Amino acid sequence: MDSSVSPVGVAFYTQPRAHAAAVSPPAAICDNARLFAITYNKGKSVDIAYLVTPLITWILVGPIKFLINSARTRQWAFGLVGNGGFPSNHSAVVSSMATLIALREGIGHPAFGVAVTLAFIVIIDANSLRQHVGKQAAAINRVAKETASPAHTWLRERMGHTLVEIAGGLCTGVAIGFLINAVFGRG
Repeated sequence: MDSSVSPVGVAFYTQPRAHAAAVSPPAAICDNARLFAITYNKGKSVDIAYLVTPLITWILVGPIKFLINSARTRQWAFGLVGNGGFPSNHSAVVSSMATLIALREGIGHPAFGVAVTLAFIVIIDANSLRQHVGKQAAAINRVAKETASPAHTWLRERMGHTLVEIAGGLCTGVAIGFLINAVFGRG
């Protein structure tokens, strides 16, 4: 088996060819070469847990949020699906990824630093920026109602998260990160 390494560090394993040394890796692949595997970082395969963690977290937290908000309002909370509500989906997703990276790579790994930085940005956005957007939407809706503007489309006012909703998302995300690490093992 011939192994060619692309400039971005991805190794392409192709069938052996007599002219392999004279052909660049992309040309070798396009030259009727058979792609057996794509690996990275000196032969380690892709760990599927990193790919499915955000998806699994989002799929699990959405129904939890819907049920909690429905129980709180004592009616089906279809109006609260989306931005806002307990727990925060965004906080859960970033905290599950940071937890998974911490468990698998360690807190000294650069990827953990990037994940924590992203988590802070998402949390600050959820708590302050999106709450201010919701307040602006409420003010615009109020002005449109007072002027009886028929062309106005009602803006969603429930945006952003409270600190309790963010904390719920963080706790849920950490728990899901531990769960995914236990289920998928070390890939």
